[in-house]
Amino acid sequence: MPQGPSSTREIPETGSIPKHIAIIMDGNGRWAQNRYLPRIAGHKQGVETVRGVIKSCIERNISYLTLFAFSSENWRRPTDEVTSLMQLFLGALEQEITKLHENGIRFKVIGDLSKFESKIIEFIQIGEQLTAENTRLTFTIAANYGGRWDIMQAMRKMMAQSTNLPLNFEEENLAQYLSMSYAPEPDLFIRTGGECRVSNFLLWQLAYTELYFTNTLWPDFDEHELELAIQSYQQRERRFGRTSEQIQMGISAEG
Repeated sequence: MPQGPSSTREIPETGSIPKHIAIIMDGNGRWAQNRYLPRIAGHKQGVETVRGVIKSCIERNISYLTLFAFSSENWRRPTDEVTSLMQLFLGALEQEITKLHENGIRFKVIGDLSKFESKIIEFIQIGEQLTAENTRLTFTIAANYGGRWDIMQAMRKMMAQSTNLPLNFEEENLAQYLSMSYAPEPDLFIRTGGECRVSNFLLWQLAYTELYFTNTLWPDFDEHELELAIQSYQQRERRFGRTSEQIQMGISAEG
């Protein structure tokens, strides 16, 4: 079942530090091109940035970090770039899983894994099993993931497994089958690279997430940039449908 309430059904508890941060890591290719390097060099540098962001999240007691690594639409990219990305993904899995476990990090991958080669799937399964009991940080990679795919696959699972499903089923019936049913909805969404869209990422889960867009390219996104995003989040008034006056009066329910 979901860890925390649906933001459209209940008012979740919030704090000055987001519990869950979701990021679209955009700008690797442009970072490389700006330096007259092949695009894959930017993706390799982006892996280094991931390490730093994980460390920064742990230092800030952030419980969940979800990164959009490869969308279901990214297969449309040039074949050589896709091949290089798959090789980089496999290499990162081989090198990082043990380190994640040693640091108490739970590792998860969401998305349609059927298109990946068997070696990648094997390492994903090993990583998830090895780190399943870790609680320091839940680190999720979205790979061959799409928000619409997520809702559709949840619907299919619900219909297949719920023999007594009511005709007028509710959010809760479907939510438990979503890819991120183990995590609360993101408090803060970050997209680097200057684009201002969510690109089919966590469409269900981002319903009341605070959005933050930065021109900084992902390889340049460091601890300072993360702090700027969190500071922006801290200046938001999270109303969840209420008025400012209700919040000031401490009213948590509709009134």
